[in-house]
Amino acid sequence: MSYVFSSASGGSQKKQAVKDRGTIGVKARKATYQELKNQCLQQGLLYEDQEFPAEEASLFYSEKPAVAFEWKRPKEISSDPRFIIDGASRTDICQGDLGDCWLLAAVASLTLNEKLFVQVVPPDQTFGRNYAGIFHFRFWQYNEWVDIIIDDRLPTFRNRLVFLHSASNDEFWSALLEKAYAKMYGSYESLKGGSTLEAMEDFTGGMGETFDLKAAPPQLYTHLQKALKRSCMLGCSIDITNAAETEARTSTGLVKGHAYSVTAVDQVNSRGRPVQLIRIRNPWGQVEWNGPWSDNSPEWKTVDAVDYRRLNMISKDDGEFWMAFDDFKRHYDKVEVCNLTPDSLDEDAVHKWEVTTFEGVWSKGCTAGGCRNFQETFWVNPQYKLKLLEADEEQDYGKKECTFMVALMQKNRRKLRKEGAAMLTIGFAVYKAESGIDHLPKEFFRFNASQAKSKTYINIRENSERFKLPPGDYVIVPTTFQPDEEAQFLIRIFSEKKAESIELGDKVGADLPEPPKPTGKSQAETEEEKQFRSLFEQISGQDLEINAYELQNILNSVFAQQKEMVADGFDIETCRSIVTLYTKDNAKGLGFEEFKIFWNRMKHWKTAFLRCDHDKSKTISAHELRSAVKNAGFQLNNQLLQLLVLRYSDIYLQVDFDNFLRCMVRLETSFRSFKSCDTRQTGEVTLNLMQWLCLTMNF
Repeated sequence: MSYVFSSASGGSQKKQAVKDRGTIGVKARKATYQELKNQCLQQGLLYEDQEFPAEEASLFYSEKPAVAFEWKRPKEISSDPRFIIDGASRTDICQGDLGDCWLLAAVASLTLNEKLFVQVVPPDQTFGRNYAGIFHFRFWQYNEWVDIIIDDRLPTFRNRLVFLHSASNDEFWSALLEKAYAKMYGSYESLKGGSTLEAMEDFTGGMGETFDLKAAPPQLYTHLQKALKRSCMLGCSIDITNAAETEARTSTGLVKGHAYSVTAVDQVNSRGRPVQLIRIRNPWGQVEWNGPWSDNSPEWKTVDAVDYRRLNMISKDDGEFWMAFDDFKRHYDKVEVCNLTPDSLDEDAVHKWEVTTFEGVWSKGCTAGGCRNFQETFWVNPQYKLKLLEADEEQDYGKKECTFMVALMQKNRRKLRKEGAAMLTIGFAVYKAESGIDHLPKEFFRFNASQAKSKTYINIRENSERFKLPPGDYVIVPTTFQPDEEAQFLIRIFSEKKAESIELGDKVGADLPEPPKPTGKSQAETEEEKQFRSLFEQISGQDLEINAYELQNILNSVFAQQKEMVADGFDIETCRSIVTLYTKDNAKGLGFEEFKIFWNRMKHWKTAFLRCDHDKSKTISAHELRSAVKNAGFQLNNQLLQLLVLRYSDIYLQVDFDNFLRCMVRLETSFRSFKSCDTRQTGEVTLNLMQWLCLTMNF
């Protein structure tokens, strides 16, 4: 008897917090921004956000500010507060006393694209008519857009904003955006340190790529020029060699370990020759490059008046400056590009990309196998099948290849910082595989090299790479560097042409033998069956039934003599589960036929267990449990395997034969119970409460 089901995962339930201070009696998670605002206006109240209160917990989780901050609304800071004055611009972003320059560099880039800006910063928010102290912003989070609602109480010191602020004391959109972003990640402190790409992706849902300027491609200037024309967001930075260099100022006016935004590239004629320029902005709002083509450099006198006016060269200490592109490559180390779509920057054509997204989990002892350095566990990592169907239209030297991108993103690490979580070192590899496979086994990776992989394992939120491979079937394996590191992740696969992607190992099923027909005393028995029956009658006594305690004595006696199995004895609950599974007609114990069926099944399970006990330790590891379960005839997905590991392994992630036997009995009971209820063979059953309780009590 064999049956297989496709598994489906339900949506996660979000925690909801109820306001308890009497300002608004609405569940903030469920109520929309407009509903909350309307209720405030009806009640004549200013909104107070209980999920992100005006308290120290919203500021820091590991430290206290050196001075006492005072939370104030903009109307308490300015006599004429405005949300936006004369349109949002990159000069509205001035860094305060928080190390979130990476975020501010992305915000500066956001202001260059009006369409993107209004998506993140909804318009029609004001301090004028219908003001209710409530604002909202939208961010992309792991494949969905979320609306973050906040009140407008901001941390101040001596009546000035402490963190992000505009150059104008009357403008507040940037400070409120920073607060909404801090709420999304738990606190202002959670925003310390990061990659500009992280915020850029949160503003766009786009795909990030990083270019090493010390090994820059020949057409990098053209790449960046096209990226800006396509409204991509760009950032750049200078690497540091140690922590002491963080935000250290160089003699050229540049800052190490600091995130800048790239706001333009252009070309001018100087003394009869073309010069490529790039414009960069420091989110501090000051401290600029002082080399060639800086604000007051003599090079500007060699440019004609048309170019001078076109580039709006007004000398002012606003943090924004021009520099020669060659100097840019010499002084900076990397440039980050967030593509709104992953259209290749070295092509003029805009393609419609096929996009597939999967959410997964690295679970200790189950799917957290680590990188390929760990061959015993690498194969248990989640696996995703990619079928490349069509080659690109333009081919080099007649090659038929498909362009695709893989982006692996670890989830919620910034939000979990206060609990001690750090960014894990992540990467992925791509393998050529045969069609029809369900999950690549350990042996495959011993003899097959990867066809492509991420350039490096790195501790950033998203590791992405662009590839070209011939049409065919491939398997993508996303991993942490070390095994047994737990995290949730999102993997996005972009392909220029038609492609198909599925998660491997997501089917659930079992190959269970049909119960043999009873032999009966009237039928001829083999000599072996006669000896087995005689033994059974001696053990069972006059009632000719073996109860759980008698079964426990039998198992302990038999396995105590077998050196290859654990000799600590079988738990009575294991034996009760066995009796429940194989007992018929409400009998109190196992009859001869039922006992014989169980004994044959147990020999099968024992063989499956021993085949995976490679080190003869009388236990199998949680990772080996995957193979043992498969050897026993069960096909389980990662979610079910994770539950088995949690239930049946010890603190060292080891499973002995007693727990393995209990696991097998539970699985067989579950499959047979479902099968008996699924009378129409639809893969779905409906149970009333009594039926459900009877089933679960039997487990």
